[in-house]
Amino acid sequence: AGRDKEDLVVPTSGGRYDVHLKKRQRVAVYWEEEVSEVRRCTWFYKGDKDNKYIPYSETFSEELEEAYMIAVTLDEWKKKLESPSREVIILHNPKLMVHYHPVATSDDWGSTPTEQGRPRTVKRGVENIAAEIPNGEPLQIDHLVFVVHGIGPACDIRFRSIVQCVNDFRNVSLSMLQAHFKKAQEQQQIGRVEFLPVNWHSSLHSTGVDVDLERITLPSINRLRHFINDTILDVFFYNSSTYCQTIVDTVASEMNRLYQLFLQRNPLFKGGVSIAGHSLGSLILFDLLTNQKAAPEEDERSEEGARTTSSNRGTEDVKEILKKLELSEYGDVFEKEKMDRQALFLCTEKNLKEMGIPLGPRMKILHYISSKAEMQVCLLHGLCSSRSPPTHETKPNLPLSQVSANYPQLNYKPTIFFAFGSPIGMFLTVRGVKRINPNYSLPTCKGFFNIFHPFDPVAYRIEPMIVPDLEFEPMLLPHHKGRKRMHLELKEGLTRMSVDLKNNLLGSLRVAWQSFTRAPLPAVEAASTDAEVEAEAEAGVEKQPDTKPEETPAAVKEEPSLINVGRLNGGNRIDYVLQEKPIESFNEYLFALQGHLCYWESEDTVLLVLKEIYQTQGITLDQPLPGSQ
Repeated sequence: AGRDKEDLVVPTSGGRYDVHLKKRQRVAVYWEEEVSEVRRCTWFYKGDKDNKYIPYSETFSEELEEAYMIAVTLDEWKKKLESPSREVIILHNPKLMVHYHPVATSDDWGSTPTEQGRPRTVKRGVENIAAEIPNGEPLQIDHLVFVVHGIGPACDIRFRSIVQCVNDFRNVSLSMLQAHFKKAQEQQQIGRVEFLPVNWHSSLHSTGVDVDLERITLPSINRLRHFINDTILDVFFYNSSTYCQTIVDTVASEMNRLYQLFLQRNPLFKGGVSIAGHSLGSLILFDLLTNQKAAPEEDERSEEGARTTSSNRGTEDVKEILKKLELSEYGDVFEKEKMDRQALFLCTEKNLKEMGIPLGPRMKILHYISSKAEMQVCLLHGLCSSRSPPTHETKPNLPLSQVSANYPQLNYKPTIFFAFGSPIGMFLTVRGVKRINPNYSLPTCKGFFNIFHPFDPVAYRIEPMIVPDLEFEPMLLPHHKGRKRMHLELKEGLTRMSVDLKNNLLGSLRVAWQSFTRAPLPAVEAASTDAEVEAEAEAGVEKQPDTKPEETPAAVKEEPSLINVGRLNGGNRIDYVLQEKPIESFNEYLFALQGHLCYWESEDTVLLVLKEIYQTQGITLDQPLPGSQ
């Protein structure tokens, strides 16, 4: 039927490929990929060592079908056909058809087909062929996720492209949906999440920069130098204003293009859009998101919220500032004038003089205000820095020392931003940002998750930049099958046991030392003394962990989920660490590279992504995993 029409196009693989039936070609929709051949399969062959049937070409299948129909009609078998590659097929009867390998000298020596090795089995039709044909992906798409790669063209330890790695991520997500969202699937509440790759490396390296680099690259250790030029230099390109502009333009325009194309092909799609970045890709997305412009009504809403917050604490903040400047006696004056923190920073010397503040205190207050003004560039983005402002001109809406570029706007507001193995924290620190304002959130994206493997050498934390005065561990990602990995439980149990033994031993030694150094008491008071010693011994054992808090395990320092880490992720935790596998715990350095490239096939990572995405739709896991937030 496809041949009679102009060109019938059938979407396959969840709509990511189109099959052109007339041309017999499969074409990728969202990314560039070599066109692959499509066959209409009617005749197959299989050798002794083959584990599956292989289809003949359509042209030769038609010849086989014609010979088969003549044999059936005339009941004349033992038909012999020769394939284009001089292979011989003999139709003995409807149930026995064989395919012989070609032999170069068979015609010269007159050998018969039976002398040419073990034949292959030939089969007509697909009946009784044990082929694992997948059922296909759910048609309903609930959410769209764009995935941006890091440095270089290869994204994992097998040197595969971003398309192949995202395919793995998508396949893992389908299996996780079946395992952990079965009830929602059965009730037809959910379909699936679509993941689409975003490639910027090829656009960057098609600018002609590779030719310029080749001209200056030394000829020695050629492969290593080529690898560095193709991968590591991407970091330096991003820190160059010229090539940074190329990268951010490519990423933003590609995501906007993919979004529009996806909506054209899925007109009924009503779900949200999230973005994910691996390695340098996460930094590119973070810079893009910090430079997005929120809608005016959202700006007003956020300013109103900020005003409400400041009105509650404004006067108290001013009193704290005055106390810091040793000017607490003027607190009543500022309170009478209803001065909050914002109003204080708008004050001029004339205003303070009119309030009756003497010259000395005026100078102190004005110096404090001017010293804080140098951080206003960063405060616009919620980022605080103790560095002095740069002498060169910077854009007022950029974080300090951020690469100067015109950041494009996205055509949608991302629901969540996922960062895998991300160096965002390190780059912010290198740019001079020492602290992130707890009240800061990304202008158009309210969710942010920083996910990393414990041995990933490129990954850095975010939360200590928001809460620098408190030491606490990142959230441990629960295993997708529940509970911790056995070797981690064993390690934690041994740590807790050693701490308990140490505390008990120290408590006993303390009691013995107190008994030894105590002055002798009358015999009448011996009974009460023993009771006191026992009470002190119990108290000593209980107090011992408090006397040396550094000896308690890190896991029990602070309840991890109760820590306030600001608004960057809507008040929820940001840093999430994967559990290393047992074999990885033997040598951290050996598995460091694998740790940076493990996210594409990590069930734990995929499950967190699905859990957070569907939580925005009010859909939860069938059974909550232990330790999850």
